Amino acid sequence: MRPSNREKILSAAYGVVEREGVSAVTFEAVSAASGISRGGLLYHFRSKEELLLALHEYLAQRWEERLIEALGRAPEEATADEKIAAYARVSARSASGPELLLILESSIHSELRRPWSAVLAEWTPNLAGVSPEDPVALDRLLAVLAANGLWASEAISDVRIPAELRGALAERISGMLESPSAP
Repeated sequence: MRPSNREKILSAAYGVVEREGVSAVTFEAVSAASGISRGGLLYHFRSKEELLLALHEYLAQRWEERLIEALGRAPEEATADEKIAAYARVSARSASGPELLLILESSIHSELRRPWSAVLAEWTPNLAGVSPEDPVALDRLLAVLAANGLWASEAISDVRIPAELRGALAERISGMLESPSAP
Protein backbone atom coordinates (compact mmCIF):
# COMPACT_ATOMS: atom_id res chain seq x y z
CA MET A 1 0.00 0.00 0.00
CA ARG A 2 1.35 3.43 -0.94
CA PRO A 3 1.78 5.94 1.86
CA SER A 4 -0.71 8.80 1.90
CA ASN A 5 0.50 12.28 1.04
CA ARG A 6 0.14 13.17 4.72
CA GLU A 7 2.52 10.34 5.71
CA LYS A 8 4.85 11.29 2.86
CA ILE A 9 4.94 14.87 4.18
CA LEU A 10 5.60 13.73 7.76
CA SER A 11 8.35 11.39 6.58
CA ALA A 12 9.91 14.23 4.62
CA ALA A 13 9.69 16.56 7.65
CA TYR A 14 11.42 13.88 9.74
CA GLY A 15 14.14 13.71 7.10
CA VAL A 16 14.62 17.48 7.25
CA VAL A 17 15.03 17.23 11.05
CA GLU A 18 17.53 14.40 10.54
CA ARG A 19 19.64 16.35 8.06
CA GLU A 20 19.34 19.92 9.32
CA GLY A 21 17.56 20.09 12.68
CA VAL A 22 14.09 21.10 13.84
CA SER A 23 14.52 24.79 12.98
CA ALA A 24 15.05 23.84 9.32
CA VAL A 25 11.51 22.46 9.02
CA THR A 26 9.88 24.95 6.68
CA PHE A 27 7.21 24.46 4.04
CA GLU A 28 9.88 25.04 1.40
CA ALA A 29 12.24 22.42 2.83
CA VAL A 30 9.48 19.84 3.33
CA SER A 31 8.06 20.54 -0.12
CA ALA A 32 11.47 19.95 -1.69
CA ALA A 33 12.03 16.77 0.35
CA SER A 34 8.57 15.32 -0.29
CA GLY A 35 8.03 16.41 -3.87
CA ILE A 36 4.67 17.84 -2.84
CA SER A 37 3.90 21.44 -3.65
CA ARG A 38 3.54 24.11 -0.99
CA GLY A 39 -0.18 24.16 -1.80
CA GLY A 40 -0.31 20.40 -1.21
CA LEU A 41 1.36 20.89 2.15
CA LEU A 42 -1.08 23.66 3.06
CA TYR A 43 -3.97 21.33 2.20
CA HIS A 44 -2.83 19.03 5.02
CA PHE A 45 -1.24 21.55 7.43
CA ARG A 46 -2.28 25.21 7.76
CA SER A 47 0.95 26.25 9.48
CA LYS A 48 4.45 25.11 10.35
CA GLU A 49 3.28 24.68 13.96
CA GLU A 50 0.47 22.36 12.82
CA LEU A 51 2.98 20.36 10.76
CA LEU A 52 5.37 20.02 13.72
CA LEU A 53 2.52 18.97 16.04
CA ALA A 54 1.43 16.34 13.51
CA LEU A 55 5.03 15.09 13.33
CA HIS A 56 5.13 14.71 17.12
CA GLU A 57 1.74 12.95 17.09
CA TYR A 58 2.88 10.63 14.32
CA LEU A 59 6.10 9.68 16.12
CA ALA A 60 4.33 9.22 19.47
CA GLN A 61 1.78 6.96 17.76
CA ARG A 62 4.56 4.88 16.17
CA TRP A 63 6.23 4.61 19.58
CA GLU A 64 2.99 3.42 21.16
CA GLU A 65 2.53 0.84 18.39
CA ARG A 66 5.98 -0.57 19.23
CA LEU A 67 5.04 -0.64 22.92
CA ILE A 68 1.84 -2.58 22.20
CA GLU A 69 3.78 -4.98 19.98
CA ALA A 70 6.37 -5.53 22.75
CA LEU A 71 3.60 -6.08 25.29
CA GLY A 72 1.69 -8.46 23.01
CA ARG A 73 -1.75 -7.17 23.98
CA ALA A 74 -3.69 -4.00 24.74
CA PRO A 75 -2.22 -1.94 27.60
CA GLU A 76 -5.52 -2.03 29.51
CA GLU A 77 -5.06 -5.80 29.82
CA ALA A 78 -1.61 -5.51 31.43
CA THR A 79 -0.25 -4.75 34.85
CA ALA A 80 1.84 -1.65 35.52
CA ASP A 81 4.96 -3.82 35.72
CA GLU A 82 4.22 -5.52 32.38
CA LYS A 83 3.78 -2.14 30.70
CA ILE A 84 7.05 -0.85 32.15
CA ALA A 85 8.82 -4.04 31.02
CA ALA A 86 7.52 -3.44 27.47
CA TYR A 87 8.68 0.18 27.76
CA ALA A 88 12.17 -1.03 28.69
CA ARG A 89 12.26 -3.47 25.77
CA VAL A 90 11.25 -0.78 23.28
CA SER A 91 13.79 1.59 24.82
CA ALA A 92 16.53 -0.91 23.94
CA ARG A 93 16.33 0.54 20.43
CA SER A 94 18.61 3.55 20.48
CA ALA A 95 17.12 6.97 19.93
CA SER A 96 17.76 8.45 16.54
CA GLY A 97 19.08 11.98 16.38
CA PRO A 98 15.80 13.37 15.03
CA GLU A 99 13.76 11.60 17.72
CA LEU A 100 15.96 13.05 20.42
CA LEU A 101 15.81 16.54 18.90
CA LEU A 102 12.03 16.37 18.68
CA ILE A 103 11.66 15.05 22.25
CA LEU A 104 13.90 17.85 23.51
CA GLU A 105 11.88 20.40 21.57
CA SER A 106 8.67 19.07 23.10
CA SER A 107 10.10 19.64 26.57
CA ILE A 108 9.80 23.42 26.08
CA HIS A 109 6.54 23.51 24.10
CA SER A 110 3.56 22.15 26.02
CA GLU A 111 1.49 21.67 22.85
CA LEU A 112 4.21 19.46 21.34
CA ARG A 113 4.66 17.59 24.62
CA ARG A 114 0.99 16.54 24.71
CA PRO A 115 1.25 13.50 22.35
CA TRP A 116 4.30 12.15 24.21
CA SER A 117 2.68 12.77 27.59
CA ALA A 118 -0.38 10.78 26.56
CA VAL A 119 1.80 7.77 25.71
CA LEU A 120 3.88 8.10 28.87
CA ALA A 121 0.76 8.36 31.03
CA GLU A 122 -0.38 4.97 29.74
CA TRP A 123 2.97 3.18 29.97
CA THR A 124 4.91 4.64 32.89
CA PRO A 125 4.13 5.24 36.56
CA ASN A 126 2.43 8.38 37.75
CA LEU A 127 4.72 10.22 40.14
CA ALA A 128 1.88 11.91 41.99
CA GLY A 129 1.84 10.61 45.52
CA VAL A 130 4.90 8.34 45.17
CA SER A 131 6.45 7.94 48.56
CA PRO A 132 10.23 7.64 48.97
CA GLU A 133 9.44 4.80 51.39
CA ASP A 134 7.52 2.73 48.79
CA PRO A 135 10.04 0.24 47.34
CA VAL A 136 7.67 -0.96 44.59
CA ALA A 137 7.02 2.57 43.34
CA LEU A 138 10.73 3.36 43.53
CA ASP A 139 11.61 0.20 41.55
CA ARG A 140 9.09 1.17 38.85
CA LEU A 141 10.43 4.69 38.63
CA LEU A 142 14.02 3.45 38.56
CA ALA A 143 13.17 1.02 35.75
CA VAL A 144 11.65 3.84 33.66
CA LEU A 145 14.64 6.11 34.29
CA ALA A 146 17.04 3.31 33.34
CA ALA A 147 15.05 2.60 30.17
CA ASN A 148 15.12 6.30 29.26
CA GLY A 149 18.88 6.33 29.77
CA LEU A 150 19.34 3.24 27.63
CA TRP A 151 17.25 4.82 24.86
CA ALA A 152 19.17 8.11 24.88
CA SER A 153 22.66 6.81 25.71
CA GLU A 154 24.10 6.55 22.21
CA ALA A 155 22.61 9.86 21.10
CA ILE A 156 24.28 11.75 23.95
CA SER A 157 27.64 9.97 24.19
CA ASP A 158 30.29 8.26 22.12
CA VAL A 159 29.53 4.90 23.72
CA ARG A 160 28.10 2.39 21.22
CA ILE A 161 26.26 -0.49 22.84
CA PRO A 162 25.90 -3.61 20.66
CA ALA A 163 22.30 -4.70 20.00
CA GLU A 164 22.73 -7.94 21.97
CA LEU A 165 23.94 -6.01 25.01
CA ARG A 166 21.13 -3.45 24.65
CA GLY A 167 18.63 -6.32 24.67
CA ALA A 168 20.24 -7.86 27.75
CA LEU A 169 20.14 -4.50 29.53
CA ALA A 170 16.44 -4.08 28.68
CA GLU A 171 15.72 -7.53 30.09
CA ARG A 172 17.72 -6.68 33.21
CA ILE A 173 15.68 -3.50 33.63
CA SER A 174 12.47 -5.52 33.18
CA GLY A 175 13.75 -8.01 35.74
CA MET A 176 13.97 -5.23 38.33
CA LEU A 177 10.18 -5.40 38.46
CA GLU A 178 10.07 -9.11 39.22
CA SER A 179 11.49 -8.73 42.72
CA PRO A 180 9.64 -10.16 45.72
CA SER A 181 8.77 -6.60 46.80
CA ALA A 182 6.62 -6.04 43.69
CA PRO A 183 2.92 -7.01 44.04
